[in-house]
Amino acid sequence: MAELLFKVIIIGDPTVGKTSFVQRYVNDSYRRDYKMTIGGQERFTSMTRVYYKDAHACIVMFDLSQRATFQSAVKWKKDLDTKCSLLDGSPVPCLLIANKCDLSHREVEQEEVEEVCREHEFVGWTETSVKEGLMIDECMRFLIEEMVNKHAEIDGLSESFTARRGDGIRLNPDSQKSTASGRCSC
Repeated sequence: MAELLFKVIIIGDPTVGKTSFVQRYVNDSYRRDYKMTIGGQERFTSMTRVYYKDAHACIVMFDLSQRATFQSAVKWKKDLDTKCSLLDGSPVPCLLIANKCDLSHREVEQEEVEEVCREHEFVGWTETSVKEGLMIDECMRFLIEEMVNKHAEIDGLSESFTARRGDGIRLNPDSQKSTASGRCSC
């Protein structure tokens, strides 16, 4: 079978954990010393169209302990939807991630996240802890499944190519590794 290459982007406000998420997923590592990366700085938001170009899937991340980052998540999703779409014109599949669920202080409730997820047509949402490595692989498997199925639908690929729901992962409270939050909805 031919190798396929997909572009998955991660967007959100500075310090929500985007770079740490990538490091945790790719290298299974976490560093406490944080250095701001170029993608998170406000002065570079004019370059988002270039960053979004040819994206097949997206993660919009916010910090559960900072309400302003949750409010910005909607702005990031709207920005993505206005500047980027799939080849068939449909929105890029986008997963909403509520990071830092390991912290006891929360400024965003589950019901609010569920409402935003529905209203703004995210493919789903989950809580994660990049620091603790909670729900990182699971949410990526879910998003990859969504992306592959959408790609197969657009390109008219055979059913054997699509990710089968029964074989894949679904994000729900029963599949959570963490008992800390017990919150997840997709």
